[in-house]
Amino acid sequence: MAQYRSIPITYGRFPALAQNKVLRYLSFSALYLAQGIPEGLLWFGLPAWMAMNGKTPAEIGGFVAILGLPWSFKIIAAPIIDRFTWLIMGRRRPWIIFGQLGLAVSFLSMAFIDDPLNNMGMLRLLGFFVGFFAVIQDIAVDGMAIDILPVDQQARANGLMWGSKTVGISASVAAGVFIINQFGFFYAITSFSALVFLIMFIPLLIKERPCEKKLPWSKKGGISRNAAKIQVQSWKAVFLSLFRVFILPVSLVMGVAAFSFSVGRGLMDTLLPVFAVQNLGWTDGAYSQVFSVVNLVSGVLGMFVAGALIDLFGKIRMMRIYLVLLIAVIISAALAKPWWDQPIVIKSFIAVFYVLTTFITIAIFAAAMNLCWKRISATQFTLYMAVSNLGLATGAWLLGPLTNLLSWEYVLLAITVFPLIMLVLTSFIHFENHTKRVDILDAKYEIPIDESILKETA
Repeated sequence: MAQYRSIPITYGRFPALAQNKVLRYLSFSALYLAQGIPEGLLWFGLPAWMAMNGKTPAEIGGFVAILGLPWSFKIIAAPIIDRFTWLIMGRRRPWIIFGQLGLAVSFLSMAFIDDPLNNMGMLRLLGFFVGFFAVIQDIAVDGMAIDILPVDQQARANGLMWGSKTVGISASVAAGVFIINQFGFFYAITSFSALVFLIMFIPLLIKERPCEKKLPWSKKGGISRNAAKIQVQSWKAVFLSLFRVFILPVSLVMGVAAFSFSVGRGLMDTLLPVFAVQNLGWTDGAYSQVFSVVNLVSGVLGMFVAGALIDLFGKIRMMRIYLVLLIAVIISAALAKPWWDQPIVIKSFIAVFYVLTTFITIAIFAAAMNLCWKRISATQFTLYMAVSNLGLATGAWLLGPLTNLLSWEYVLLAITVFPLIMLVLTSFIHFENHTKRVDILDAKYEIPIDESILKETA
C-alpha cells in the first residue's frame, strides 16, 4: 500500500494552480507557447532555410520526418506518464519539468552544431530529442489541465493554449528565418531557446496543489489527498480504466465524431495547396504566405473568441453552429467555381475555413477533456488525439482517389460529408450522462488510500 502524507496548507510565495484561475490560464498558455516556438522554427523555418541553401527534398524531408517520429509514440508515452509520477511534487509537474528542461537543453544544443548544413546527421539527432521532450511536455501539460481545470474553464483554457501555440509557431517562423538570414543559425537557435528556458520557471515556481513540495529538497510539503485519490498504482489499472471509460457510449461517439471531422480537415489541408498551385496558378510562396497569415489570425481569434463563445453558449451548441457554418462555406466555395479566378474569393474561403476549423478544434479539445477520467486523463486524451491524427492521415490519402473520380467542385462537396457526420453525432454527446457513468466507475473502482498512514503522518 502506498503511503501518502496529507498537508492542507500552502507553502511558498505563489499560489498553486489549483487555487488561482488566472494563473492557470497564463501557465498553460505559456507552456503551449513553449511547444510552438521550436515547432515553428524546426518544422517550417529550417526547411525553408535548407531549401535556400541547396539541400535536396530528400534531405529536408528526412529531417522533418525525424522531427515527427516521436509524436508517433505519444500513445505509448501517455500511459507511462499516467502510471509513474512523484506525488510529493505533484501528479504532472515532475513530468512537465522533465519535458520542459529536456526541450530547452536539446533545442539549445542545436546551436552548437558545427556547420549544420553539412552535418545533417547531428541536426536530425538533436531534432529527434527536441521532438521527444516536446511530446513528454505536451502529454503532461494536457494531463495537468484535465486534472486541475474545472469543467467550466476548459474551453477558455483550450482556446488560450491552442492560440498560444499557433502564435509561437507563426512568430518563430517569421522571426527565425529573419534572424538566420541576417545573423546566422547560432543566434536564431540561442535566442528562441532562451525563451523556452525562461518558460521553464513556471513549472519550477508554481505548484499544482498548495500542500505539495516545490522542489525535492524543500523542507515543507507533502502529498495531496486529491492527487493520491486519482493516481493509478499498476499497469493493469491503467489499461482497465482506459477500457472501462472509452467503451462508454459518449466516449465512443466522441471518438467517431473527432475522426470524421479530421478526415474532412485532412482532405482539405492536402487539397488546398494542390488546388491553388495546379488549378489556379498560384506560386507555392503565395499560398504559403496566405496560409501563414490565416493561421496566425485564426490562432489569435481562437485565444480570445472561441473559448469565450463556448463558455457563454456551451460546447455542443457552438460546435453545431461552427459545423453548420463550415458546411455552408464549403458548399459556397464549390458553387463559386465561375469566380475561382478571382484571388479574393479563394483567399476569403481559406480564411473562413481555417478560422472555423480552429474554433471546432478548440471545441473538440474542450469536449474531450470533459470526457476524460482523471485517473488516466493523459492516456485517454492522447487516445482522442491519436484518433484525430488517424483521421487527418485518412483524409490526406483520400485526395488521390477523389480527384481521380471527381472534378474539383465535386471534391469540395464530398468533403462536406465528414463535418455533416460529426454534426449528426453531436446529438448523442451528453456530458451529464457521461459524468454520471464516470462517477459510478469512480465509486466502483475507488483507489484505496491507507487512512491510518494519513492520520499518523498528517
